[in-house]
Amino acid sequence: MKKILTLIAITCFCMQLNAQHLSIEHIMQDPKFTIGALPSSINWSEDSRMIYFNWNPFRNKADSLYSASVTEKKPFKVPPQTRRALPSFNGVYSRDFSKKIYTKNGDLFLLDCKTMAVRQITNTVEAESNPSFNGKESKIIYSKASNLYSFNLSTGETEQLSNFLTGTKKTETKANEQEKWLKKDQLSLFEVLKERADKKKQGEAIAKEDLPKRAKEIYIEDKRVDIQTLSPDENYITYRLTKSATGAKNAVVPSYVTESGFTEDLPARTKVGAPMPTYEFWVYDIKKDTALQVSTKEIEGIDEQPAYLSEYAKKDTTKNKKVEARKVIFNEPIWSEDGKYCVVVVRSQDNKDRWILKLDVATRKLKTIDRQRDEAWIGGPGIGSNFSTGNIGILGDNQTLYYQSEEDGYSHLYVANLATGAKKQLTKGKFEIQSLQLSKDKQHFYFTSNEEHPGEQHFYRMAVTGGDRVRLTKMTGSNQVVLSPDETKLAYLNSYSNRPWEVYIQDNTVNAPPSQITKSQSQQFKEYKWREPEVITFSAKDGAEVYARLYEGKGEKGKRPAVIFVHGAGYLQNVHKWWSQYFREYMFHNMLVDNGYTVLDIDYRGSAGYGRDWRTGIYRFMGGKDLTDQVDGAKWLVETQGVDPKKIGIYGGSYGGFITLMAMFTTPDVFAAGAALRPVTDWAAYNHPYTANILNEPQTDSIAYRKSSPIYYADGLKGNLLICHGMVDVNVHYQDAVRLAQRLIELKKENWELASYPMEDHGFVEPTSWMDEYKRIFKLFETTLKKK
Repeated sequence: MKKILTLIAITCFCMQLNAQHLSIEHIMQDPKFTIGALPSSINWSEDSRMIYFNWNPFRNKADSLYSASVTEKKPFKVPPQTRRALPSFNGVYSRDFSKKIYTKNGDLFLLDCKTMAVRQITNTVEAESNPSFNGKESKIIYSKASNLYSFNLSTGETEQLSNFLTGTKKTETKANEQEKWLKKDQLSLFEVLKERADKKKQGEAIAKEDLPKRAKEIYIEDKRVDIQTLSPDENYITYRLTKSATGAKNAVVPSYVTESGFTEDLPARTKVGAPMPTYEFWVYDIKKDTALQVSTKEIEGIDEQPAYLSEYAKKDTTKNKKVEARKVIFNEPIWSEDGKYCVVVVRSQDNKDRWILKLDVATRKLKTIDRQRDEAWIGGPGIGSNFSTGNIGILGDNQTLYYQSEEDGYSHLYVANLATGAKKQLTKGKFEIQSLQLSKDKQHFYFTSNEEHPGEQHFYRMAVTGGDRVRLTKMTGSNQVVLSPDETKLAYLNSYSNRPWEVYIQDNTVNAPPSQITKSQSQQFKEYKWREPEVITFSAKDGAEVYARLYEGKGEKGKRPAVIFVHGAGYLQNVHKWWSQYFREYMFHNMLVDNGYTVLDIDYRGSAGYGRDWRTGIYRFMGGKDLTDQVDGAKWLVETQGVDPKKIGIYGGSYGGFITLMAMFTTPDVFAAGAALRPVTDWAAYNHPYTANILNEPQTDSIAYRKSSPIYYADGLKGNLLICHGMVDVNVHYQDAVRLAQRLIELKKENWELASYPMEDHGFVEPTSWMDEYKRIFKLFETTLKKK
């Protein structure tokens, strides 16, 4: 019966597609049915003969592991017993790549990459993590329960290298003068007491001498320890201590539809501006048995305050105000193989500085290699985050550091000599290095960039000294490449704007033809002629060139309705030539065109892929240039596409929902209707890591929050507004929608509605929820934008 119903559904779907007219019921159902099960997560076998990837061509409940050989190029499902026996695809290699240490199910394993023999190192209840080889590669260094351990590969001996203990060391109570006198008097009076005391003292001394050498007890009070690292010469352990903030209140997200029948509170985050943890970086000198903190006082610009604070400073107190050094976060050190150089990446907690510093572990002194300062915030591909070093490492000469920086406005590759400090830029141009890896012989870089076009991603090879870049992929769209261990083959996912992801294999040579491994599109998907949106540009009012996707509609010029879609996440790219992560929206846009609409999808200010100035164009004013880009896009539609200026709608989710609200409230004469999905209505209610970068903190930069939060502009609503929000959204809390609803009620606005989804988080899961939401969106546009 189930198969019969499925066949009926497929038949109905094909009839819809053959009619070249989509319906929401079909495009919003399970994507495995609508599109096909797309492959993901490519990995190579250690011998470079096989690739592995996740796939689900038979539409099971979950993906399975598939494999294909580089010779036969035919995918087959990996049996469960084989899958369970496979080594982990992740791990750390020895310098000659003959061995790999990895964790699996919380235990340590050592793989011989030539024989494929696996040696299990641990089998414990407590999980081991972060394995690496020591400098001589005779031991495995790993973490367990906040401490550092070593495993000797030849003897099998396990040694605990650190002994971090919470709390404070108990101090022995010292005797006062009276107690000292009494004890002395007792020992002088009674010979037996004196003999026993001497014997005890002697025994304790012998016992102490007989004790094996143990790691020093280091008490860390109420702090947490992490990123413990052993120096290559095994003389030093570096580590970070984190002290949790006090007084940071978490929000509450109630769940109403539960198995228990009771309302249950879901764990949620704090709001931006809450007290933040503090971080310290320490060096334990094993030989001297001392642990000392690394001072940040001498870091270049450590006390340089952000420029925006000058707007709030009182002129008569500025000179007398004591400037405090900013708080920073240290990341895990990078060591040269010979142990001569140690490099640490340090970020200021306000994220306006990233320092790459050379650390002398013996003296704990820091020396600047590179400082990247941004009055907005440090970011961009390959740059890393507060808890990530980004793409950085040391070349084979043991003294040349490579890293990425936005120093010239785009994320490019640089090198610095650790001995002399001399720096050199290796790549340059109006494009970004988006992924980076070093070849095994450390003579070449492999990287992905959008050099060919902002909407394309290709794989390149370049010598570590710079020079010509060799493009290795040729297929238009995005090429997400995984290099084989022997570096002779490329396996990658490729897609185009109207063609979903598939797996390909090719030789690692220029102009090598790719071989397609998977065929994932469902028959239903093939039945419809999906449009290839045109990537166009238009000029913003400040002269900037804005990229957009155009889905060109038909109809009488000057009377055509149009919809502008606003992608979410802010820092994300959707105007490109590959399969969009917004695949439901892509299909919806095809449906809108079927129904007479023109659709424009804009990579507005703040989007990824266009360099530093584009990325930070929203600093201190979200709803500024990111919104005027939408307004300028609407103007372009009217002037070039025959769109009626009174028939333009706008919609989007998350950040797109926020822009929709700002559009409907602050530019009400441009947009007749808007659908704001899971929108931020007040940035002071959002999370700290994202919001504080762009708007600083509400208690220090209230001007930025007031300018950027839609709830303050709700009185400007004229057109028709739909708000849709999941009630168990732990990202943008449902409270945002509720507060805005109350504001609209008090303002006596009538042309709005709030649709609530009791069992949905930020990203909807249930097809029925997607269907309900998009039926409401379509109804909104049909009833408001097609009115005569």
